[in-house]
Amino acid sequence: MRLTILGGGGFRVPLVYQALLGDRGEGRITSVVLYDTDRGRLRSIGAVLRQQAAKYSDAPAVTETTELDEALRGADFVFSAIRVGGLEGRTVDERVALDLGVLGQETVGAGGIAYALRTLPVAVGIAQRIAELASEAWVINFTNPAGMVTEAMIPYLGDRVIGICDSPSGLGRRAALALGLDASTVFYDYAGLNHLGWLRGLQSGGVDRLPELLADSTALGAFEEGRLFGVEWLRSLGSIPNEYLHYYYFARETLAAVQAVEQTRGTFLLEQQSAFYAETARRPDDALELWQKTRAERESTYMVESRAVADAGERDERDMSAGGYEQVALSLMRAIAHNERASLILNVRNRGTLRHLDDDAVVEIPCTVDANGARPVTVSQFTDHQAGLVCAVKAVERSTIEAATTGSRAAAVRAFAWHPLIDSVTADQLLNAYATHLPELSRFHP
Repeated sequence: MRLTILGGGGFRVPLVYQALLGDRGEGRITSVVLYDTDRGRLRSIGAVLRQQAAKYSDAPAVTETTELDEALRGADFVFSAIRVGGLEGRTVDERVALDLGVLGQETVGAGGIAYALRTLPVAVGIAQRIAELASEAWVINFTNPAGMVTEAMIPYLGDRVIGICDSPSGLGRRAALALGLDASTVFYDYAGLNHLGWLRGLQSGGVDRLPELLADSTALGAFEEGRLFGVEWLRSLGSIPNEYLHYYYFARETLAAVQAVEQTRGTFLLEQQSAFYAETARRPDDALELWQKTRAERESTYMVESRAVADAGERDERDMSAGGYEQVALSLMRAIAHNERASLILNVRNRGTLRHLDDDAVVEIPCTVDANGARPVTVSQFTDHQAGLVCAVKAVERSTIEAATTGSRAAAVRAFAWHPLIDSVTADQLLNAYATHLPELSRFHP
């Protein structure tokens, strides 16, 4: 089986390869093709992967290419993890928004819209090439904003493109472990959009254990989301939000915290990863050691401003060692390739599951996966509050897709103006500033 990784020079690619090394099942991935537009990054990550493989006699073969068509031909699975504009673009996404007094997080609010506007045309182009050159391949999308990118690719790939994120499964696992449950046997009643969802139930042995968790202050306050949102707020909601909802529920406090620091998250990662790639080029024999050190620092500082606002302390070591999106991707690939039935929370078409959204809306929801792909399962319906926020953000997503695929300035302005975290009077200013600072968005100049 052949896996092509788009964005193969990306920093987190070794996580995927490590998961593949741990897969000992029959019919596993035996060939990995790394595609990237940056040869230097490809060489660095290729060096890391070769050192990871040193202890394995049957490690998947790794090849590197800067030719997209070459990478796609013969692929059984295509893993899309591109970052259009690089981390340099992310720093602009953040800083432009902050300078205008709104949150600039890379997937939420103004920063997410700007990121999507430059990413979606590239993602659509890739989808068209996959449809032409590897029509039988399954596409696993982790390119952010994951739900929006997946929805934009579906017209060309249908249900053979599936979006993934590790946040929902991580939330469910932490909630289950807080009650001492076997996380692998629990059904998570979770629904929403990517980076905008809620855990509404923990089904174990035919019983919903979430009310028990919400009533137990010690258990509820013992894991990341309990510390991040606070016990009383979670009880008021009657559910446990995805960590990214902290940007909505504590918008003013988070904005103030981000504005108070000298360095945005994007700037931190840009400096950190630039140093890693430069040092790896100088010391290729130490690539794996350098990557491991850099990754540990990266993970420990994840969502640091939100945790500071909530006084949540440092991240739990268990959260950083339990495996993330790479394990979701591996489980998804195995379920499809070997018809191994699996239950995963994925980004797929709604197909009537959530009544507030149409059938083609991409939602993040539990699915049953087998050789036929992913099918959403029945979950509880949204509360009025959840439905209102999800429908508002879905309208933003669709206006962003329209703007990115047609070049419509009016659609782009609507996307900014409609977002719950953006003051509508700044929509034009945001778009103009992004168009000035990001070459990919110059077509949106008035």
